[in-house]
Amino acid sequence: MALFQDLLRIDTSNPPGNETAAARLCAQALGEDGIESQLLGREPSRANVIARIKGDGSLPPLLLNAHLDVVPCEPELWSVPPFAGQIKDGWLYGRGAVDMKNMAALCIAVMRAIKRAGVRLKRDIIFCGSADEEAGSSVGALWLVEHHPELIRAQYGLGEVGGFSLHLGGRTFYPVMVAQKGVCWFTMRARGVPGHGSIPRRDGAVPRLAQAVAKLGSTRLPPHPTAALEGMMRGLSRGAHGPMKAALSLFANALVGPRLLELAGDNPNTRTIAALLSNTASPTMLSAGVKANVHPSSAECVVDGRMLPGQTREEFLSEIRAVVGEEIELDVFQEQPAVEMPSDTPLFTAIAETIAQIEPEARVVPYMITGFTDAYAFQQLGCTFYGFVPLRLPASGPAFTELFHGNDERVPVDGFLWGVNVLYELVLRICA
Repeated sequence: MALFQDLLRIDTSNPPGNETAAARLCAQALGEDGIESQLLGREPSRANVIARIKGDGSLPPLLLNAHLDVVPCEPELWSVPPFAGQIKDGWLYGRGAVDMKNMAALCIAVMRAIKRAGVRLKRDIIFCGSADEEAGSSVGALWLVEHHPELIRAQYGLGEVGGFSLHLGGRTFYPVMVAQKGVCWFTMRARGVPGHGSIPRRDGAVPRLAQAVAKLGSTRLPPHPTAALEGMMRGLSRGAHGPMKAALSLFANALVGPRLLELAGDNPNTRTIAALLSNTASPTMLSAGVKANVHPSSAECVVDGRMLPGQTREEFLSEIRAVVGEEIELDVFQEQPAVEMPSDTPLFTAIAETIAQIEPEARVVPYMITGFTDAYAFQQLGCTFYGFVPLRLPASGPAFTELFHGNDERVPVDGFLWGVNVLYELVLRICA
């Protein structure tokens, strides 16, 4: 726990990142058990840390990944200081507690335990603490893939997002990320005629943009069921009880799913399923004008667009255009394709067997996530990379999706320690 708390006390908000301090702390902790590390980066303040425990080479390596940067926060909205690493009521608070300094602490604890025990390994175990994931990985995992692929090349990999307790229909599930949506971030821009603000204009840039933002924010894009979502819903349905059992399998249906989501109401689980059934576009940043009494000639909104596997940029933008109209300009400024991994692998089987050993009543299911992870980078080297950061959450507590990037980000201490045991047993099952 001490390392976890110390990592949370290092402010690696991205931007600017400053991950080097956290990378050094990881290297220091690993070095206490004789595990050597390298700090590598495009910029001195933004280092990645890489460490390796050698096996006999009879099987290809396993990669354990955690990004060390975190998203910015608003400290005034937290009940505790976000960079204090404070434990309160059995929960450890801090920006990065869920996303994802917990995985860095888990990986280092497991590697140190394996090193101390002198376990004979068939695979090398690689730890990669990467920079810049929250801004696209250009100085982190993608930079490593381009400049130091030999240090991180592996057959299998584990990272975010997955492995947390998901409570549905009286059953506990542990999702394993096997797919993630693609990124298409774009700017919506409305044009208007500049003029004096004392004379209202219905055709002004700001009113035009406001109408487009309101439409986009309230519109669900067309459903596109994917193999990843169908596999996830089948797995959840097999493990559920009662009415939930029948309903879950129907959420992935293009005709029935959207109606079921409306009937189920707005909650963390339905919001997540809805985002996995359709492409999504979330307005996140607004900018317009230079003075209170001047109609601006343009107004802009940054939109976080996410595309399902199998969807193209052109198809996605045509869905946006159908909502906001032809007069709104759409300029894409960042794009990354979706990621899909097979779930019929020895690694997935090992995860399911490990959970069955430790928590027999729980079920492991494949999972598609709505966000972006470093899996996009590592799969370019042929790595089958799953999201699995074991964390046991109470059924009565906040859902994982509410903790992720949220105020008062936190993990239960006992749930984190449970995760150390799970990851240790899993790594031994795969590597020893």
